[in-house]
Amino acid sequence: MLIRVRSRDGFERVSIPDPASSITISDLKTLIESQLHVPVANQTLSLNQNLLLAKNPSDLLHLSADPSATISSLGLSHGSIIFLSYDGQRSVVGPAPSISPAGSFGRNKMTIDDLIARQMRVSRQESPHCDSVSFDRGAADAFQRYVGDALAFAIKRGGFMYGSVGADGRVLVDFIYEPPQQGAEDALILLRDPDEEALVEAVALGLGMRRVGFIFTQTVGQNKADYTMSAAEVLQAAEMHATSGIKEWVTAIVKLEVNEDGGADVHFEAFQMSDMCVRLFKEGWFETDGVGGPDSDPKLSKMKKEVVVGSKDVREVDNDFFLVVVKILDHQGPLSSTFPVENRMPPVTKRALKNHLDRTKNLPFVKRISDFHLLLMLARFLDVNADVPALAECVQTQSPVTEGYQLLIESLANAS
Repeated sequence: MLIRVRSRDGFERVSIPDPASSITISDLKTLIESQLHVPVANQTLSLNQNLLLAKNPSDLLHLSADPSATISSLGLSHGSIIFLSYDGQRSVVGPAPSISPAGSFGRNKMTIDDLIARQMRVSRQESPHCDSVSFDRGAADAFQRYVGDALAFAIKRGGFMYGSVGADGRVLVDFIYEPPQQGAEDALILLRDPDEEALVEAVALGLGMRRVGFIFTQTVGQNKADYTMSAAEVLQAAEMHATSGIKEWVTAIVKLEVNEDGGADVHFEAFQMSDMCVRLFKEGWFETDGVGGPDSDPKLSKMKKEVVVGSKDVREVDNDFFLVVVKILDHQGPLSSTFPVENRMPPVTKRALKNHLDRTKNLPFVKRISDFHLLLMLARFLDVNADVPALAECVQTQSPVTEGYQLLIESLANAS
């Protein structure tokens, strides 16, 4: 009987002697020590893949399997996967190298590509380039409620996160722009609109904000799979990060998770794509053909050439190697998130503007327009070089809006 052991070094196998039904987790640790050379005292075993993302001892303790439990009672059988976290370093035993003599001294025959591949070592990156990411509560809630209430987590949805990056590396997300898109159960296609994105950037600039990350949802069907991000998601996230222009760029995932009572909770996770992942994307190492297809394993990213993982030359890399966990916080930002969001169904009309102004008529006018999605709608009708920056500056500084602009906005609302 063979058990597959997945650790930070990738997949390895452990042989289980008969009768396998009597083998306990403690016995399995002893077998791992003898076959994989990881001391028992350094091991933590779990059936939960989140073990490999745990950052502190309390998380490891919470996820660890009961040492006295038999592997059969945990549902482990021939070919099953168990996750291993361990402290310290070890030498991973790989297959004997294949040597092809070349020349009078029997040297290894290697091409330039072989030499480059041996230098392209893929390992885990322990620390992100940002201290944390903090979500505006209203913006995060507006995004996840639409995905839950209107889409029922049946199709994927994505958006660009805007905010700021502090000197301490803390990323603040104050609004989420949702571009035109087509979502499916396991795919997300962004239908980028350069004209609309130019308006988004104008509003963000006036608010003193910039694009700081990408957020997307995973569907109910995906949540049954044993991966954190699929190969298609890694490829999309790597492209976003590589073209972002900032080292603090954050990728966030929203998904449903089953709680202890059997109900479903919405869960946010945040990552940075590792420096090596971004480098591999920029240099064209990722295999893009067939990603997400029926014959591909979503847990693995395929490379065009071999890379080194541990001591092995491989063309498939476990996606978890590319993820660097980012701590999540929340805050109450300067904007509201009550105005209808762009590129959803039904489309946003001037009637929505009138309804919003009527609903908020007891507030100061600057408070009534302190919503990115409202400002984006106004930007479609106003001068992007003069009016939009002036209104955005009023919102940023929370200063009074001139009477002329108030009358202009109200006239737009009443023209619905």
